[in-house]
Parts: sequence; structure tokens; C-alpha cells
Amino acid sequence: MFEHFKQRFSDAGDSTIFYRVCGSGPPLLLLHGYPQTHVMWHKIAPELAKHFTVVVSDLRGYGDSGKPPTTPDHTPYSKRVTALDQLNLMQNLGFDRFYLAGHDRGGRVGHRLALDHPDSVEKLAVLDIAPTYHMYTSADMEFASAYYHWFFLIQPFDLPERLIGADPASFLNTKLGQWGKDRDAFSDEAMSEYHRCFTTQMIHASCEDYRASATIDLDHDQVDLDAGNKIQCPLLCLWGELGFVGRKYDILFEWSKWSNQVTGHSIACGHYLPEEAPKETCDALLRFFTEVD
Repeated sequence: MFEHFKQRFSDAGDSTIFYRVCGSGPPLLLLHGYPQTHVMWHKIAPELAKHFTVVVSDLRGYGDSGKPPTTPDHTPYSKRVTALDQLNLMQNLGFDRFYLAGHDRGGRVGHRLALDHPDSVEKLAVLDIAPTYHMYTSADMEFASAYYHWFFLIQPFDLPERLIGADPASFLNTKLGQWGKDRDAFSDEAMSEYHRCFTTQMIHASCEDYRASATIDLDHDQVDLDAGNKIQCPLLCLWGELGFVGRKYDILFEWSKWSNQVTGHSIACGHYLPEEAPKETCDALLRFFTEVD
């Protein structure tokens, strides 16, 4: 995987960020979701690197990136701090302005990065998510049943950590199988990496990621909503036609509350677009990031 990509670490102050980089041309940052790592992009990153300088990184708390201590208000794992990691990474590479695509949690980090640093994000693509604020504030039985982990992982330390830690492999396999619609889409090499990284430290850090989403992240979102702040760059929304998010939410309508330049469509797959439908996902991203506004 990631042939020709160089792998490095970037200083993030209280942490370090692991990343790979390859290609030339306009910079494109790819961010992963839960419970995965940057490896989820392995099927399409090489093709994108033919057109862009592609940077794929592990979010703080995930993969081989650092897992700093938390605080009672979960600030170290807020999307604001996590987004700043990625902004600093791109600036350290010499990219003050860049394209960004984020799947799942990575899309939520991209959302916050585009709001907090509008001069840095040229275009943003979010994959298979509705806005966090709407998903929590409109929660019902259907959402809670399908996304029970949003409520399980936010329980106080260390209940979810202990329960997941009792059989991490089973929990990881269950989550990937529950949201994906094609189990064969996950290569043996990628699965091996997901299992390698799903350690006690990552389990705790990822719980902190979700705890932040249900607390301090909602506070940050509320400030932007009250002030009428919106994403300033073009926004592409892609979602799995066979997944829960596309069935449950009017994706384009919900994201129009956060951006005036929203486009998007579904792709015939489940939650894990880059692995279940790599060609279709890659083609959509290429069209979006290369088209002239």
C-alpha cells in the first residue's frame, strides 16, 4: 500500500501527527474516520497523487499519531484542536491553502477547519456524514439504534474503554461490518493495519473524540450558528446510497445550513466509500477538485 509515498511525522505541540505524502500539483489533504486510520484511502490515494500533492494523515488519537492526555472538558480532542493539527501539518509542508476531503470523523474535522480557517481551505469534500449538530439535536430512536456508538463512546471514562478493551478485535470487526455493505472491500493488508492500531491508547483517544463531539464541539457549532458563520469555500457532499446517513437525512439540505455552495450525490455503496466504491469516489473527487469555479 502507498507505494512511492513518503512517511513522516509532524510536530503538533502536545502531540505528533503521522502522515504520508506523494505527488505534485495542488495540495490535497485526506482525513479518515472511525475506527480506521489513513490507510482507508489506500485504494485511491495513488491515483489522486497523479493530479495533486496528496497528504494522508492520522488524526490525533488515531493510528500512529500521538494520543495526548485529555482534560475534563475534552478540549485536546475537540475538532478545533484536531483541525489545527492538520492545518499546521499542511503549513509545515509549505501549503497555506489546500483542498481537503474527509470521511466520517475526518469530514467533521474538515468542517471545523473550514469554519475556523476559511483562508486555508480551497474546497472541501465530506463523505457520508450529516452535520454533527443536526444529528445530535434531531436524535430519535432510529438514529440512536443505528448510531448507538455515538451514545456509548461518550459515556464517562472508563466504561466504554473497558468494554471495548475486553475484545477489541470483535468490536472493530463488528463496526466495519455494520456500516459497510461489502466486507470484501477491506483488503487483508488494510484490516491488519486497522487491528494493529486499535490499541488501548487509540480506544481511549477515540472515545475522547466522541466525548468532545457531544460537548465542546456542539458549543463551538452553536456559536457559529448564532453568528451565521458558514463555510466559505465550495462544498461537495458524497454519501453511500446503501448506508444509513443517506436514508435518514436530506444531506444537501442539512449542509446548506452550513454553506451556500453545496453540491453532491450518492454513490452505490455503504459507509466506506473509498474502499467500497474506489473508482466512483475517486472520479467524483477528481471532478470536484479540478473543475474551474
